Amino acid sequence: MKKTFVTLDQVKEMNQKYPTPFHLYDEKGIRENVRKLLKAFSWNKGFKEYFAVKATPNPFILKILKEEGCGVDCSSYTELQMSDVCGFSGEDIMFSSNDTPAEDFQLARKLNAIINLDDITHIAFLEKVADIPETVCLRYNPGGDFKINNAIMDTPGEAKYGMTYDQMAEGIKILQTKGVKRFGIHAFLASNTIANEYYPKLARILFETIVRLNKETGAVFSFVNLSGGVGIPYRPEEEPTDIISVGNGVKEAFEEVLVPAGMGDIRIFTEMGRYILGPFGCLVTKVLHEKHIYKDYIGLDACAANLMRPAMYRAYHHITVLGKEDWPLDHKYDVTGGLCENNDKFAIDRMLPKIEIGDYLIIHDTGAHGFAMGYNYNGKLRSAEVLLKEDGSTELIRRAETPKDYFSTFDFTHWFDHIDE
Repeated sequence: MKKTFVTLDQVKEMNQKYPTPFHLYDEKGIRENVRKLLKAFSWNKGFKEYFAVKATPNPFILKILKEEGCGVDCSSYTELQMSDVCGFSGEDIMFSSNDTPAEDFQLARKLNAIINLDDITHIAFLEKVADIPETVCLRYNPGGDFKINNAIMDTPGEAKYGMTYDQMAEGIKILQTKGVKRFGIHAFLASNTIANEYYPKLARILFETIVRLNKETGAVFSFVNLSGGVGIPYRPEEEPTDIISVGNGVKEAFEEVLVPAGMGDIRIFTEMGRYILGPFGCLVTKVLHEKHIYKDYIGLDACAANLMRPAMYRAYHHITVLGKEDWPLDHKYDVTGGLCENNDKFAIDRMLPKIEIGDYLIIHDTGAHGFAMGYNYNGKLRSAEVLLKEDGSTELIRRAETPKDYFSTFDFTHWFDHIDE
């Protein structure tokens, strides 16, 4: 069974300061997990983790990761701004975007970030709106299906991201004429994959690709960015990724492909937003109502606006009823929120202990792509984010939205001036 990193007594104490629902993060778990990742790739002297800001865009979290030696991967103007404010600059920032506005490229160049180009046409666009740096990364899409042991893990050929091999080769030749001296390669071929074979397989594809590109174009590659995709065990019966085994698998491919090609100085980069943060965040929510019609429903004060993944993807998130961890799972419920949408359900036909109004529920594994995907449909307000610090104290790292926040973008009218916080 999945275990929580917080107890019922702790949550009751927190609830005196922070109204439910709120997202809670475990600082100790985050730091320990980053250190485990760094250890797994310590064989590569230039290794760097570029945390995907989109997974958990909170400056308090970013500063913790900066202290642990991480960089950041940004995909938008505001993520670049947040990273700048948090002290990231230069090669500590990877800018990986698509369908990119001019101002985004301009800010990335101002910050001297590593720019990861998604399409061959972006070369001319970048040159037009800013300039071409001496180091450029290119995003590769090999097309077709991505398989591990003959099992299809994902279909890159259906993805909107990246360039074909021929476009990569042509793009490199164009960039060489514009003064680019060093290249990187990047690819994201599967999402939330807990198979230990994923990264080694991806790495081998990218290693073989840059050896081929080097022979064809003479391009000097300085890094390979394996991107994200390493998943977490959302279900209690799933085994977590063995990151040490993953690191050793990438090392084996490195030594078999790159070292004989004279590329043993290539740096390895990763962007593990979900792996680093996912298990170390949870959504804390309280039971408001119960309803018994054709099914038994438990209504929470949280809804899909606080956690979109179950409604959007039918994704599984484990649920713990605090204080009833050892009770029998003998009641079948749909666990719902209050949106006027029938897909606003955190669980369907889930076996849980008997639940009563006022119970506290923990919805697990919301540390990445949890709060970040929140929205204001039905006028719902996004919740607070709270950090459980290493010493056991808590810190509010984002306050909950208020009605005044919701109406604040109508700044051209005085109709809402009377709205209180």
